[in-house]
Amino acid sequence: MQERVEPPILISRVMTFVFAGAIVVLLALVFTLYNMFPLNRPQVFFLMTAPKQDLQVILREMVPSDENLENYKKSFILEYIKARNEVVPNAGVMRTKWNNETDGVVYTWSTQDVYNEFTQTNMWNAWMSGLPDFEFSCSVEFGTDVFEPRTDNTYVVKFYYFCSDNDRQLDKKEYKIKVKLDMNDNPGIKWSDRLDNPLGIKVSEYEIESGNGDPLDTGYLDM
Repeated sequence: MQERVEPPILISRVMTFVFAGAIVVLLALVFTLYNMFPLNRPQVFFLMTAPKQDLQVILREMVPSDENLENYKKSFILEYIKARNEVVPNAGVMRTKWNNETDGVVYTWSTQDVYNEFTQTNMWNAWMSGLPDFEFSCSVEFGTDVFEPRTDNTYVVKFYYFCSDNDRQLDKKEYKIKVKLDMNDNPGIKWSDRLDNPLGIKVSEYEIESGNGDPLDTGYLDM
């Protein structure tokens, strides 16, 4: 007599295979999402462009070596100084860049004490508490021998600063500013900060060494 599988047993076996397949798919999905999640293992990429007729864009992963980390820290400092000191004649851009919300890069890149000192400058108060009655801009320029390393995370940075409007321009003035970075080995990075500050670096000290005061207290607004 030929053996046959009863319908209930057949359905039970089919459901077992379906359940096992669902478990495998779920595990594969969890593994994929884990590898895609950026905050567990921050990675830094440099986007490079080549000035050719046909634009070439290369996205290259930065291998976590001492040399690459040093280059990243220096690039971070230059961007921080620009974000803190450059002024453009656009109230929306300035208030977004300098505010204390998640989209304010100076706030995101600074410790609370450094940001509080920043809010005491004349230029910050001019833009955040009321608008100047004329359009002007201030520029940051870096020359040669920009960095003077002091320790692993402390640098003195040299740059030139000047402000201008349609009628006048201040002479370029040289400043040297000591910048100290807070490098947390296990930074608690907010999801909103993952693009602007993937490594969670903070400026914990910002001290003017030469230039006779903060560039944002140049007196330009009083002239």
